[in-house]
Amino acid sequence: MKRIILFAVLAGFTFLVHAQSTEFHAFKVDFGVGYASPSQGNTVAGGTFTLQPHYRLSNDFALGLRVEAAAILYKNGSGQKQGSAIASGCLTGEFYLSDGGFRPFIGAGVGPYDQATISGNNGSGNGGGPNVSPRVINFGAFPELGFEAGHFRFSVEYDATGGYNNYFAVKIGTFFGGGRKPKK
Repeated sequence: MKRIILFAVLAGFTFLVHAQSTEFHAFKVDFGVGYASPSQGNTVAGGTFTLQPHYRLSNDFALGLRVEAAAILYKNGSGQKQGSAIASGCLTGEFYLSDGGFRPFIGAGVGPYDQATISGNNGSGNGGGPNVSPRVINFGAFPELGFEAGHFRFSVEYDATGGYNNYFAVKIGTFFGGGRKPKK
């Protein structure tokens, strides 16, 4: 309950703050898809989808909330195929290094990661069904590097999920809103 109250206070404060960005519109929403690779095991396939609304506090800094889903298929150390499903909701901050048309940025985020793993069989030896691990929710974080050019967005990040499913992601996407204000 304390986390919900803290989140509500932070979200309310963000909306009450008057945008100080003189060159860009205050609100923007990022959409991205990408490739996800686990930090352990041999990747078979992996993908991620991201939705991330932002509020610009200045031309150079934006606060946001990233909602992401990732699915990763890999072979573990014993060669058994496994799949992991990971969902996260992280508070984010991004610092832009340029005000030009090409805008590199560095960012980071923290929040809960909800994760579960499924493996090929239950090991009973009689062809039993898949073995699903209990769902785990951990506090995690991620650093991020990327750039925006026009409304195109590219980023790379490493998600430390606080559990057993850390992953590296490369994403491309677009954003709506948040572009340059018209010159007066």
